[in-house]
Formats: sequence, structure tokens, C-alpha cells
Amino acid sequence: MPSPSGTRCWPLVSTARSSRAQRGIVALSTRRPASCERRASLSFSSGQYRSPCHRQTFQPANPPSRYNRGMPVRLIALDIDGTLLDSRWQVSEANRNAIAEAARRGIEVALVTGRRYDFAMPVARQLEAPLTMIVSNGALVRSNDGRTHLCHLLPRRVAEQVLRLTKSWREGAAVIFDRPAENQVMLERLDPDDSLRYAYYSRNKEFIGLANPLETCLSEDPIQVMLSGKVAVMRDAERALRGASFAEAYALAVTMYEHRDFAMIDVLNPICCKGASLAEWATLRGYAREEVMAIGDNHNDLEMLSFAGIPVVMGNSVPELKTFGWHETRTNDENGVAHAIEQFALREAAPCA
Repeated sequence: MPSPSGTRCWPLVSTARSSRAQRGIVALSTRRPASCERRASLSFSSGQYRSPCHRQTFQPANPPSRYNRGMPVRLIALDIDGTLLDSRWQVSEANRNAIAEAARRGIEVALVTGRRYDFAMPVARQLEAPLTMIVSNGALVRSNDGRTHLCHLLPRRVAEQVLRLTKSWREGAAVIFDRPAENQVMLERLDPDDSLRYAYYSRNKEFIGLANPLETCLSEDPIQVMLSGKVAVMRDAERALRGASFAEAYALAVTMYEHRDFAMIDVLNPICCKGASLAEWATLRGYAREEVMAIGDNHNDLEMLSFAGIPVVMGNSVPELKTFGWHETRTNDENGVAHAIEQFALREAAPCA
């Protein structure tokens, strides 16, 4: 896969408006479409469809009728958890084969996930295809060989304000950095009695560092501040974050697993979300949005689906995603990704010579 012209890393922002000017995104011809300029997702505390990055009610830009069958798919964007992975967190053989065939036919495949890069790579290694990794809800874009193409970091002064604001939820707080391994995920403490998070952190000890108080870890700009906990608790945290006086200085990506009573809130650079970074990457690669297919299942996939010319929701997706009239595939336990790729991409793509 050809690489764009160099790595672009823009760590400093103050507001969404100034961030675009400081990064020269418009000058680089990577201005986002209208649906991503005022990005949209779900605000769970209010029950309305609102942007995690801004506060505008969402109007879906691409009902199924937008799909132009005269334009073949050139980029497939796949969420990982609940989409590519089944309920046992496995990649099915059918999904692997469909992705490999798409790559063989010259279609670029991107994994677009809230996972950090090192946590997404074990999944990527199971796929026989060159991959673009859009990780941390759009904060980083890398190849699966480790090359960084885009990064949007959260200013540490904003991260410090966020940590002060969310001190009541400190038990579930982490600060995540773009570091090789050690001290990549910083916690205030690692509690063996924490039934929600301890098992995960124990499996990833090589990436974990401790700082007490957590604010003292902010020696550089992080990728994000992450909060996690039970759904009701995280809804309270979301309300506090959305209502903050400096809320324009960051974006929120919210993921809810109601059946597990577990939720995560990622506090990111204000230009970050899956949809905005997918739009930016597609522009850099020269793809029209009509040539992009996206598949997702959860709330943080809404903007990615909104951008794509062919949005596909999983059969097991949260109910809210099924209200927009987008294509629906089978569940993640029924090879929904493979079914969608075969239906919308492989039927249109001829094998590469």
C-alpha cells in the first residue's frame, strides 16, 4: 500500500475552530465533509443524537439511496469489537477469507477502532491483508507495520483540566500515551478488587504505569483520557463532561455495552472521531466517500457510518444505529462482516492483474 506523503502529527489545539487553522487541514485539502465538520453521535445522558465532538443534533447524510453502484468500493472500514470479532472475541474464518479476497482485489482495508494500537494489533495479525489502523477512535492512523501517518493528540493542559473535572470517577480513569510500551497506559492505582478492570490491566501489565495523583503523569500530550465503569456511572460522567465550560476543547467517544453493564468514555483531541479520521484518510488516499464502505455496531461508529457511501450496521448493533435506514448485515456471530463485504464490495471488484 503506498504511503501518503509523510507523517502528519498535530498535537496542539485549543478549540475545534482554531485546531483546523493551526493544523492547516484545509490547506492540505483534507477538509472534512459537512457531516464530519459537525460530527454526530449519541448523547446517552440526554437521549438525543448528538455529536461527541460538538453539540449539534445529527441529521444522517447518507441514506441507502446515496449508494451509486457505478462506483466500486475502494476502502472498507471495519470496527473490531462487536463487528469483526464474534461474541467470543474471535475472527471467523469467513471474515478472514472475505477480507483477504478484498485485499487481493485491490481494496484497501482499515480497522477503525477505539482500541489503542498495541491492543488492536493481535486482531490485525490474524488477517492476511495489508491494513490501515485507525485506532484510539481516530487519534492515530498507522499501517500494521507500525508506520504513523496521522496523529491528533490531546493537549496536556486540557487533559489536566479533564482529570480535575472527573475526579469523582478517578477509580476508572486512565491516561493513554503514544509510547512504545512501558507507561503507555497510566493509572492512579491498580486495584485487585476492581472486578471491572483488573483482569484486563493484569493481562497488559507491560503497558501499565502508575502515577499518584494521576495528573503527575502528564509530562507530554497524551492520546486520550479514558474513563470506564458501569453504564449509569458513566452516563453521569458524560453529563459532567458535556456540560463543562471548556467542553469545546475536547471530543467524547462513548461506547456502551448495556448487556455487560460496562461503558467507556474516551476524551480526545476535539477534531477526533472515527468518522473524521476516516474522512481525512480517504481524502489523503484519493477516495471519494461514495467509494468507502463502513461496518459498525456501536455508538462510536455512527460518524464513520455517516461518512461512508455504503454504511452497514451489524445485526447485533445497538438499536439506535438501526433507526437511520442504513444497510443491515447479519450478526457478528453469523459472519456479518463477510456477508456485507461479499454483498457490497466483492460483487463490484474485479481481481487485480
